Amino acid sequence: MKRVYIGGYGPGIVTVGGGLTRVASPSFLAAHPTLPVLYAAGELERGWLTAFRVGETLDVLDERPSEGSLPCHIAVDPTGSVLAAANYGDGVAVVYRLDDRGAFEGEPIVLRHQGSGPDPERQEGPHAHEAVFHDGILHVSDLGTDEIRRYRYDGTALEPIRLEPGTGPRHFAFSGSRLYVAGELAGTVTLIEDGRHTVVPASRAEDKEGGKNAPSHLQLADDLVYVANRGPNTVTVLRAADLSHVAEVPAGGEWPRHFAVDGTTMYVADQHSDTVAAFRLKDGVPEPTGEVHEVESPACVLIM
Repeated sequence: MKRVYIGGYGPGIVTVGGGLTRVASPSFLAAHPTLPVLYAAGELERGWLTAFRVGETLDVLDERPSEGSLPCHIAVDPTGSVLAAANYGDGVAVVYRLDDRGAFEGEPIVLRHQGSGPDPERQEGPHAHEAVFHDGILHVSDLGTDEIRRYRYDGTALEPIRLEPGTGPRHFAFSGSRLYVAGELAGTVTLIEDGRHTVVPASRAEDKEGGKNAPSHLQLADDLVYVANRGPNTVTVLRAADLSHVAEVPAGGEWPRHFAVDGTTMYVADQHSDTVAAFRLKDGVPEPTGEVHEVESPACVLIM
């Protein structure tokens, strides 16, 4: 039976129906693809990465520094042999080898970066935001430099994918040769295919407080793209083929930081309302189930 784990800026990792595992600022969680191992990024000034054995409880298996400041994302490649983390504070990405237990092995590969963007407050330097493994390449979104950085597993840098200045790429996803990017600063979703960029607003809803939309998480499911909108507090559904609009629904709380989709179920972490709301996907569109979990400052949902 699958369990729902919630990370964030509260006292630790919450297991829905199973209690609390205390760990400092576990703002993002990831699962090993084949082993019962969960990884947490400790978003601290001196960042840490923790591996947990998953059983009736979460037990610490191993820990390593993230080699940077404020790690906000962590990912494991499909083979389960490599882990990467993105440090938002200084833009550093780090790569660790994993052994057959899912523990960290050997010395890390530290990937530093330079650059800036047109927003003087948010793009004064590099800010790595998400790590994604695709076709044997590590991709790292950099909100500060408007790039998707690309590396081989040995740390060799490849030509980055560049976005429109001021986009502020945050979370992104691949579908074959297609790349979908949530632009936190521009409030957009970009589809890149065969060198062509299609850009649409991430939200059609108005922010009642008059602020800008700051899209957070983006995820593909079947032939749809889902994106969470902070400010309007909604989840938008787009068609993956052309980013045409399908629906936009309330996120069940304030400041939807992240969500997870499992089959016909979606859980949305609403950071500022201290809640995680459950939805049922009907023809791909989220509908509230009434199930709401109170969690202090949730930032990530993992179903495993």
